[in-house]
Amino acid sequence: MERKAAKDFCFRCQESNVNLDDSSTEEEDDSYPISVALATNQMKYSLVTCKQMVGIFVSVWMKKELIQYVGHLRICCTSRGIMGCLGNKGCISVSMSFYQTSFCFICSHLASGEKEGDELRRNLDVIEILKNTQFPKICKNQYSRMPDKILDHDRIIWFGDLNYRISLSRDVAKRLVEMKDWPALFNKDQLKMEREAGRVFKGWKEGKIYFAPTYKYAFNSDTYYAEGVKVSKNKRRTPAWCDRILWHGRGIQQLSYVRKEFKFSDHRPVCATFLVEVEVMFRGQKKKVSTFNFQIHDLVPTRTSYYS
Repeated sequence: MERKAAKDFCFRCQESNVNLDDSSTEEEDDSYPISVALATNQMKYSLVTCKQMVGIFVSVWMKKELIQYVGHLRICCTSRGIMGCLGNKGCISVSMSFYQTSFCFICSHLASGEKEGDELRRNLDVIEILKNTQFPKICKNQYSRMPDKILDHDRIIWFGDLNYRISLSRDVAKRLVEMKDWPALFNKDQLKMEREAGRVFKGWKEGKIYFAPTYKYAFNSDTYYAEGVKVSKNKRRTPAWCDRILWHGRGIQQLSYVRKEFKFSDHRPVCATFLVEVEVMFRGQKKKVSTFNFQIHDLVPTRTSYYS
């Protein structure tokens, strides 16, 4: 009953903004409890949805006064682990409408490894995720045009541990990190090179990177594993920007792209803030409004047996 009450609060359609024939039913998800306390006046933000698949977790929060304009909420999990089946790799995708604009948020953990050719496995993960992610049809309105695939959405943000590495030796990468020569280091970034070659994320955008590589750190320290830390050779890694945030679609302006100095993992999390345009129906006509800020956090969990 608590889950239903909170859900009715978050996703009911208001007559003044939504045509009565344009109602929708939201997907029941028993994987998380929503407390009615989230819908009280004591909180500035309310939980729209959250979902976990092994080590991947995503949550969407919104200012309370805006939640009434959210609809068509759907979630799709795509596994890309061993044999393309296990959920330790893959993504969680969240589809929703906000006013008359469709949004999709993808939180992913792609194939690991820094051997030559491992970037192709990550490319394949992205290709298969875009191909196989299919959101369920839940809207009763036969004229609804809510997208079923990721790339059909108006605004898309993809974030998480994409696991792309830097194609340099540890010694060279370490020297560039010490010099804080981010442009020289970024020129050998696999994600940058694969995008420029048109093999993955074609048409997607990413902000300029002006921060140190986010991987791989000794736990609870500011020291990379490549910097003489006493670990076995199979744990040593070349510093890399594994944790990324990209976007696709018009009407998205990135305001910031930074990393956070939390030391609870062998990664450093990254954060981005966007100014996003949405279409609002006003007296039967759509108008663009660009006063909504979206903040995306790619928070990496502590080390576990499935994380690499």
